[in-house]
Parts: sequence; C-alpha cells; structure tokens
Amino acid sequence: MSTLTLTDVSKVYPGSSERSVDDVSMAIKDGEIIALLGSSGCGKTSTLRMVAGFESVTSGTIRIGDTVINRLKPSERNVAMAFEGYALYPPLKVRDNIAFSLLRGRTAKAEIDRRVKAVSDMLELGPMLEKFPPNLSGGQQQRVSLARALVRDASAYLLDEPMSQLEPQLRALLRARIKDHMTLHRMTTVIVTHDQTEAIALSDRVAVMDKGLLQQFGTPEDLRERPANLFVASFIGEPPMNLYTAEVGGGELVVLDERGTPAFRIPCQPGEFAGRRRLSIGIRPHRVHLGAPGNGAAGGSDALIPGEVLSNHWLGDHSHAGIGIGGCFLIAVADRHVEAGVGSQVVLRIPRDAIHIFDDETGLAVAHGLSA
Repeated sequence: MSTLTLTDVSKVYPGSSERSVDDVSMAIKDGEIIALLGSSGCGKTSTLRMVAGFESVTSGTIRIGDTVINRLKPSERNVAMAFEGYALYPPLKVRDNIAFSLLRGRTAKAEIDRRVKAVSDMLELGPMLEKFPPNLSGGQQQRVSLARALVRDASAYLLDEPMSQLEPQLRALLRARIKDHMTLHRMTTVIVTHDQTEAIALSDRVAVMDKGLLQQFGTPEDLRERPANLFVASFIGEPPMNLYTAEVGGGELVVLDERGTPAFRIPCQPGEFAGRRRLSIGIRPHRVHLGAPGNGAAGGSDALIPGEVLSNHWLGDHSHAGIGIGGCFLIAVADRHVEAGVGSQVVLRIPRDAIHIFDDETGLAVAHGLSA
C-alpha cells in the first residue's frame, strides 16, 4: 500500500472550454479512506476515473507512492474499481465474477476460494454465488461489483456510488462491515458518493467538490464545525445551516432579513470585526436551544433571541421547529418532543461558539465562534 497523491489535476473534455475538474490537489494517506462528496456534475466521478485511467488527465499528476500513474495504462496501475454501472460479465457466475482478477493472476485455487467466501459472506452474497448476473436485482449486482473490487490486493480501491441501490437496512449493516474490513486491511480507498451519511459513515476524511473545484478536504467534524466557506456550510448537514446577512456596528451583529431590514441582533466584542461592514453568519440547527420565556436563559454570554413558532414537526426521534425572528426564518432541531404550538413565543439560546462568520463577498470563513 502507498499514498495516493493528486497534484493540480484538471480535466477538460473535448469540445468544452470549461474544466470539469479544476486543479484538484489532495494527498490520501496509506490505508486512509476518503470520500469525494458532491452533487451530480461536480467532478467527483471524473476525478475517480482519472485515477483509474479511464479518463485522461488534461494537466497535473497522479501518483501512487513515487510512481506517476497517469502515464500508465489502467491495467498497469494496480487499482481496483467498483463501477456505478456494475460492469459484470453476464456469462460468468457470481463466484467467477468476484474471482475474475484472482483467476487472471493465477492465484492458488484454495486462496481464491478463501477470499471469495470471506468477501461474499461480508456482503451477504453466499446464496448467490452459483447464479448469473442477469438473474440478480440491481442491488445484488452492485454488491457483486463491490466484492470483485474488495477481493483484490490493490494499491488503491476506487468505489463509485458503491451502495446507492441497496435497501436502507442492508446499507446500514454493510457500511459498518465494509469500514471495518477496509480499516483492518489498511486499504487506501476513494469513495464517490452524493450521500452525506454514507460519506461520513465510511470515510476518515471527506473531499467536498462543487463545479470541479475542491471546496474543502477534512474530517467530518471539520466540515460540520469548521466549514471553509459558505458552500460547504450550506451543503453539509441536514437540515442545512441557517445562513443570514449581517451588518457590523456598535458591538453587535445586526442580522438582516431579505429586504435588508434589521431582524435580530447578536452581541459581539467591540472591534471584533473591525474594517468589515457586512458579513454572512451561519448557525447549525442542532446547536440552537429552545425554551419558553422565563426559562430560556442559561447564563454566560450565549445569545438569547425571542421568536415565534411557525412550524413544529416531531419526526419520531427529534423535532424540527421553524422559528420566525423578525423577517427571518430559522430551523432548530431538538432531540426531544418540543411542546410549542404554532404561534407560541419561544426564546432561542445560541452558544457563541456555534455562530460561524463568513466574508460576505468571497464566502470564505472568517471565524468559527464569537469571542467570549
């Protein structure tokens, strides 16, 4: 196993003047599992296919260890890939599809049988080994494609939407098994997904992409608690971060509604954002604490803001409350049943370290948390 390094990797498709992948650089450690996360068309699959060799690199380099692999044919790179479209061999039984690379490599039969059994047991494929791919469901074929990649001894493992077709209960089970397997065997892995839950459950670090650009590469905690910019702040999290425009003045942040009218105020230290007239601020719904007037205060310097309940939904294990504050709307999430009817008044308590500040023009993070 070796590190996988992308340096200023770009991709421009024939007939286009725009970069589908734009100067992406990242270093993936030996045995590390990373996820390329983003919406459709963000460049994540193109990046994966360039590592695999199925797409050429327009500029930049891709290395495994000290070897520049973008100069090599796909068959020379020693990477294993699970395709989103499965790419199974219809005339071969499931057993032989999984073992295909091992058979080509003249691995001993006993070793092939051991590996196929281990990976098929992990992915619940045992009863299907003697079947042919056309007789399997989409989710079953996807697991076979995944097994065919994981059974190999490769320098890197590339998994393109590896569990998108699985039922939720099975997906949750296999995520844990696959993560344990990849960690135990120190498998350097890149997973492409649009599913935040899958990215966080499977990976050590997540690379968030948008419009071909790498927006942030960090741990799930980094992305959630220290987003690099407004895009990451709004993309990561469900429900997404509450975002507002605010003006700085007089030792407070004056939050504006869509018409530019002051909606509510958050105290800050005088001079804390000297030289800045306008900022964007973000507040995670899970960090907002709900209380009734008279018992919402919690001491310290937390921001206390009165609001009106506009909606309140109990989702079985947590509540989503929509709160009107002046002309602004805020979503708060509580891990309990919130006894607050529509139209009732509540006090929101927002910890100072839960308030994220971004440059209003560039969208780049300025601070995560206000000074005490």
